[in-house]
Amino acid sequence: MRKHIAEAQIEEARDDELLTTGESAQILNSSRQHVVDLCNRGDLPFITIGTHRRIRRSDVEALADRTLRLTRDQRRSLWLTYAIAGRVVADPATVLETAKRNLEGMRKSARGRAQSWLNEWERLLNGPIPALLGAMTRRSPFGRDLRQNSPFAGILSEEERANVLEAWKKHEASTNT
Repeated sequence: MRKHIAEAQIEEARDDELLTTGESAQILNSSRQHVVDLCNRGDLPFITIGTHRRIRRSDVEALADRTLRLTRDQRRSLWLTYAIAGRVVADPATVLETAKRNLEGMRKSARGRAQSWLNEWERLLNGPIPALLGAMTRRSPFGRDLRQNSPFAGILSEEERANVLEAWKKHEASTNT
């Protein structure tokens, strides 16, 4: 019976990556024990596989999103990404072709962790558009890191980029007063 329940839980969670408490701690920039405590208090949902806790990435990122504020540069990057996401929706074929071409150029000089982000971009660019848009615009640490290695250079013209940044500055000024 326990095995069937665990299999059902795994099947249910298949659409969302399951993380260990250690991996969750890295995303939350905390200790593994803190993640265990969050699970035990009911603040972070988890499933048990054998004797190990597994936590959905989306739950960890939702918690991180509530507890971590975006810096000014991260808000600016996200605002530009919203404009690029609009271009993806308006002309997916052209934007994806440009991004894939940029990605290949970026791979030539990528090292270490950057290479794994480029692999993630490749997966997203070859997948469904809604998944790409969701990943691009996530406010979580995952989304922030992903945007730091964006293959969307050249999607916005200089004039469009300047207009987006001007609109962002006005928005920032209105929300900070």
